[in-house]
Amino acid sequence: MSDLKKAAVGTAAVADRPAAKPETPQRSVRAVMLALMITMLLAMLDNLIVGTAMPTIVGDLGGMEHLSWVVTAYTLATAASTPIWGKLGDMYGRKGIFLTSIVIFLAGSVLSGMSQDMGQLIGFRAVQGLGAGGLMVGVMAIIGDLVPPRERGKYQGMMAGVMAIAMIGGPLVGGTITDHLGWRWSFYINLPLGAIALAMVTIVLHLPKRKGAQGKIDYLGAGLLTLGITAIVLVTTWGGTEYDWNSAMIMELIAIGVVSLVGFVFVETKAAEPIIPLRVFRSRNFTLMSVVGFVAGFVMFGAVLFLPLYQQSVQGASATNSGLLLLPMLLAMMAVSLIAGRVTTSTGKYKIFPVIGSVLMVTGLFLLSRMDVDTTRFTSGVYMAVLGAGMGFLMQITMLVAQNSVEMKDMGVASSGATLFRSLGSSFGVAIMGALFTGRVQDEMAARGGGAATEKSAQLDAASLAKLPDAAREAYQFAVSSGTHIAFLVGASVALIALVASLFVKEVPLRGAGPVTKQAEAEAV
Repeated sequence: MSDLKKAAVGTAAVADRPAAKPETPQRSVRAVMLALMITMLLAMLDNLIVGTAMPTIVGDLGGMEHLSWVVTAYTLATAASTPIWGKLGDMYGRKGIFLTSIVIFLAGSVLSGMSQDMGQLIGFRAVQGLGAGGLMVGVMAIIGDLVPPRERGKYQGMMAGVMAIAMIGGPLVGGTITDHLGWRWSFYINLPLGAIALAMVTIVLHLPKRKGAQGKIDYLGAGLLTLGITAIVLVTTWGGTEYDWNSAMIMELIAIGVVSLVGFVFVETKAAEPIIPLRVFRSRNFTLMSVVGFVAGFVMFGAVLFLPLYQQSVQGASATNSGLLLLPMLLAMMAVSLIAGRVTTSTGKYKIFPVIGSVLMVTGLFLLSRMDVDTTRFTSGVYMAVLGAGMGFLMQITMLVAQNSVEMKDMGVASSGATLFRSLGSSFGVAIMGALFTGRVQDEMAARGGGAATEKSAQLDAASLAKLPDAAREAYQFAVSSGTHIAFLVGASVALIALVASLFVKEVPLRGAGPVTKQAEAEAV
């Protein structure tokens, strides 16, 4: 009997001892998360700060005709390098590759700030974008390595919060820096944030060392994918603006994009270490989340582009506080993301969130399409909150499910794939919604006889509108509300695709929620 008691006491002691140990790893994860959030903020703030400074940059360097390339070079380099960074992290270790991307981003920032003409700025922005491609992928993949999917929901609110801070604070910070320190500091401001991120990641991030890569880098696949993505982004960037949609240049780019991507798929079936292993698409959930992520990017960036434009042109809001105009959408997105993350962590259930998110996204876009010249700011704010709630259910869940659908060795590929599809969605969203918006504005202005007064449609702010004759101003405001209507109506139609895809998602247990059965793993395929 005494032996049984001793055994019981010993068992209890063993059970009690580990209870105090998880605190250290938990503190470590929190420290790493802080470093990752700073890096994420670094990547998201850049374009918003630089966008505010662009008029001053053009005034100093000249080269107005090359203005769009300052943004295009960055976007191209980011999109094209994203899957490559993810694969390199899988092959050679996450930490070193992540630190390398931060260093390249900071080097591009310094060089951009030192630019003496527009050509140099465009080239250095490409270097900066190359580094930026690894920042977001690195953040998501490292979180995937450190935090089991079941526990990852706790941190979703943090990521949504960083996004909200960037979108609200970026234009304000950019304007303040440009006015008081000069436009070059809109690039140099990355250095202190980057230095903090570098130091914290170096000190607090500890990942298991990986063995050397088993195969060579798939250079041919990387080249074909880069060429294909570049062609796609250029089509969506130039189509309807620099070139007509039926022009020879756009047709050639479409052909190059299609041939390159078809060739890429063929090469990936033969490569020893493919950039994007096609096996990940055998998972139904991964494929469906790629579709949902594409649609979310399509909608999100279209909304961010057109909502401030509508509020400035039609509702007379100030452009200075353009980030604040999106506050209802961003706050709703942050709050809902936090709630969804907590519920996912406590229950292990997630399928309902993409479905609810898609329904709210469709509803919010449809409501926004109903805005006209008489819509109040309060009403438009409510509509934005509905859309923001839908995005809150989708933005992080898509990444979580995508990562949970692949093996740990493919975590970087899953993270970069989800990020890439969202980026491509944003390119298509801005291009398609922008083309429809501009076409409708021009048609309405022509029909109402206001063409000459507003030759540069979609570029008039509240101050410029106030100087127009009443008839021209009213015609322009009607045209903008009409353009907004068609853009958001198309967005709502595209969002239906996300709803259909969400309905087919399988509820596979999240890793960290207990043992996953073979049957559950099979259901993901």
